[in-house]
Amino acid sequence: MPANRSPTVRRRELGALLRALRTERGWTAEEVAERLLVSPSKISRQETGQRGVSQRDIRALCDLYGVEDEQRQRLFDLANEGKQRAWWQSAELPYGTYLGLEAEAASICDYGLGVVPGLLQTRDYARAIVRAAVPKWVPEIVDQRVQGRLDRQERILTSPGAPQFEAVVDESVLHRVVGSPAIMREQLERLLDLSEHPSVNLGVIPYSAGALPSGNNKFILLRFTSPNVADVVFIEGLTGDLYLEDPADVEVYTATFRALSDLAMGPGKTHDLISRMITHYQAQPR
Repeated sequence: MPANRSPTVRRRELGALLRALRTERGWTAEEVAERLLVSPSKISRQETGQRGVSQRDIRALCDLYGVEDEQRQRLFDLANEGKQRAWWQSAELPYGTYLGLEAEAASICDYGLGVVPGLLQTRDYARAIVRAAVPKWVPEIVDQRVQGRLDRQERILTSPGAPQFEAVVDESVLHRVVGSPAIMREQLERLLDLSEHPSVNLGVIPYSAGALPSGNNKFILLRFTSPNVADVVFIEGLTGDLYLEDPADVEVYTATFRALSDLAMGPGKTHDLISRMITHYQAQPR
């Protein structure tokens, strides 16, 4: 499977097509389940992309919906691709659903109050963040999480056909000393380097902007080119993550991100502020 073909996205695309076939016939998931002698929850999981769909299931659904050969083959292909093993599964990273969506997003909009976005972090900054998140993790798990973050950067930011990545952070992110002044200096230098990348747009909201139009400390908006794959808002939580796909919800977060982006300083002022903070950290003891 090509690097930018994500099994997670293929399952969602397949699910959207199966749901469209069902609704075109005016059937409920319960009615389809009754006809196929399966549980309604199985139909639901297939249509939401939460599970892979077997060749046998595709054949039964195609027969039920009267799907012709060309469309039938497409569904079989999507089912096969949805079962492929992705790189993050080999790395045993726990947030596979998000990674699968990120891997094929056409654009990524990342807003955060607390820390530098994961796709922009240096190794040492990432290590300090991971250690702070779960202090009891053994070194092997910390190394795994950090390397996973670096692998994401290489595959997402520097690969051919990289998505447009827009990050908006609060000015406090530049002042919060994560790890040490030396680590912060290196991190801010990386931010300046990445801000020159054609697919990266970085904005900093200054303290002078006042109250912010967001009740969340962190959210990520993922957009896709396929009309069969819904745009997603990802909200990371302490005990569970949210994936919002309802168009009305996505529109609220899209408008909020645009408002936050409008509050951020332009590229020139952002560059100047980060440069001043680098000078500040250079003067600090190691």
